[in-house]
Amino acid sequence: MAIKQFNATYIPQDDRIFFRFNTDEDTEFRFWLTRRVTLFILAATQHLMVKQLEQGHSPEAAKAIAQFAKEAVQSTIKKENTPAPQGAAEVYQSASQFPIGAEALLVTEAKCSIHQVEQQDELSLDLMLPGGGNLNIKMAGPTLQAMGLLLDQIREFAGWGGIPAVIENHAPESAPQSVSKTLLH
Repeated sequence: MAIKQFNATYIPQDDRIFFRFNTDEDTEFRFWLTRRVTLFILAATQHLMVKQLEQGHSPEAAKAIAQFAKEAVQSTIKKENTPAPQGAAEVYQSASQFPIGAEALLVTEAKCSIHQVEQQDELSLDLMLPGGGNLNIKMAGPTLQAMGLLLDQIREFAGWGGIPAVIENHAPESAPQSVSKTLLH
């Protein structure tokens, strides 16, 4: 199941983000993201991407590569979102199937980890839902960066401040890299 589109809207009266995405299989998932969860997702995903790059590069080079990749995605998105001729603009396309329901669910916690899958980095994002539910989303670099840019734009618009730093958690070398909410300050 591949993600086709992301969409996010800041709701000031609730100080939350209505976040949804659809897939190639005509399914849609809808969530409420709080400030805390959004900032965690942004901090953790940025941190993990840099840490993954550090396996083959110096820390300074890894940060520069991550920044370059972010700017490349921003540039691509800006080109794709230039005004189109009247009536031709692409808008978010709602799906007809809602596997977890049509109502948005509150994300209570998030966990991120990064793994190598077929020689490509893949982020695993676990969204914890009310009642003990969990939705796992796996994303490759460009999809992750597009989601991160969208959430970061909403963060700036909402005036939620900067993205917090991640405190290092030294795990065994063989363990997959992951970040949980307790690593933020």
